[in-house]
Amino acid sequence: MSQLETLLSIALDLTSAIHAEERYRRLLNALRRIIPYNVAALLRLEGQELIPIVSVGLSADAMGRRFRLDEHPRLEIICKSIKPVIFPADCGLPDPFDGLMAEDAGRFQRIHACFGCPLRIGEELIGALTADAVQPDAFEGIDPQFLAAVGALAAAEMHTTLLIEALERSAERQALIARDLMRDAQLRQGTELIGISSAMQRLRQDIDLVARSDFTVLILGETGVGKELVARALHAASNRSSQPMLYVNCAALPESLAESELFGHVRGAFTGATSDRPGKFEVASGGTLFLDEIGELPLSVQPKLLRALQHGEIQRVGSERTIIADVRVIAATNRDLEQEVQAGRFRADLFHRLCVYPLRVPPLRERVEDIPLLAGYFSDVTRRRLGLGPVRLTPDAVDALRAYLWPGNVRELENVISRAVLRAAAGVRRGEPVIVSPAHLGSEFLLTPSPEQRPSLSSSAQAPKRLSLKEATRSFQRSLIQQTLVEHGGNWAAAARALGMHRSNLHHLAVRLGLK
Repeated sequence: MSQLETLLSIALDLTSAIHAEERYRRLLNALRRIIPYNVAALLRLEGQELIPIVSVGLSADAMGRRFRLDEHPRLEIICKSIKPVIFPADCGLPDPFDGLMAEDAGRFQRIHACFGCPLRIGEELIGALTADAVQPDAFEGIDPQFLAAVGALAAAEMHTTLLIEALERSAERQALIARDLMRDAQLRQGTELIGISSAMQRLRQDIDLVARSDFTVLILGETGVGKELVARALHAASNRSSQPMLYVNCAALPESLAESELFGHVRGAFTGATSDRPGKFEVASGGTLFLDEIGELPLSVQPKLLRALQHGEIQRVGSERTIIADVRVIAATNRDLEQEVQAGRFRADLFHRLCVYPLRVPPLRERVEDIPLLAGYFSDVTRRRLGLGPVRLTPDAVDALRAYLWPGNVRELENVISRAVLRAAAGVRRGEPVIVSPAHLGSEFLLTPSPEQRPSLSSSAQAPKRLSLKEATRSFQRSLIQQTLVEHGGNWAAAARALGMHRSNLHHLAVRLGLK
């Protein structure tokens, strides 16, 4: 196919009525007919970071990474250029995709040929198109004008997609959020929901739907799934995003102070009340109040919270004056509140008032396809925190992460990746690649049976009842834990140390395996 035919094919695809991601992917595939690359990616610019939108030839965890321009000189050069950049084969600058090719299979393979196109609309930079090859001479003789034309088409498509997304939201809210993201890195981390699984796509759709209303939302999910991130995403997408979102951990509120903390008090209301003090409802007026661990709220305070939700009225402790508070309430719990109601520990009327729009955050074991993206994201976060060179996960490490049950969910995954990167970095010179293998993850990730240990697939007579991988893994884990407990006289803490696990993680795993 000629260059002109390729451009025509790309132009037709970009105007077809298909999903934007599929149009981007067709662009990269069409480009491959002319340019023999190993890896190509379209990246969107957000602040000072390039975020992959679609790629060909990259490992799964690469799509969860964020490429800061000041950490990747090649990307910075591309973004500062006004035309396509073809780097010489002997360029000494590190390539951002070194060790991230899907075909690497755990090796840190360096890329020798690289070009990139800045994606601009007028003077505004909105992203970049990059392609890399292992062969040093792969891009020799490529017409820069052809690359510029491809870049212009990709920029136009990306710009159109961004405009459509912007029209679906309030322009003013987007500007406020963008400024907040640049000003406060914590807020940025707190609103980004990473995942491509169908469960996460449904969750995002529900967030977009309910965020525009003032409905009370009850976020349900196990410990560590990211309920606070969902609350922040709801607030950021709401009409109240320019106002504060206050956080209250109901489990940390002593019963004697819970009412004052939520609704405030007047001077002299109780011993130690030396001045008037507003509560969280007053301070959050106009914004959002996030009540975490709502299932732990004392029964004595629940009637007042019900009144605040029903009528927007609160009273400070010791005061007879009613105050109107315009607050959107988001609550979260890892408890089964219906069971709590039946047990008499939670008011039924408050439960129904909170549960106007329930959102269930799926546990990590229900969205296994998101694990590589999250692992890549946490690898980059840890790399920056420790000041390391590029961090890469071997395919075996990714497989081990996929096979694990994750009782602690995303929070546990973040901790595991942080520890693994730290272990893998030991003895590695500063700036050199850090390769994370299953051995760095911890002993619990070495319990998955190896291919040699799994039942033979060659003869059904030898294995009349074939176990699934999950069943075989559970059986192996159960046997090893029981054996370790016997060796340590039934001492769970000692067994956890021998297995290289945290005691709480061993407890959760034992419960799931039926050992407790």
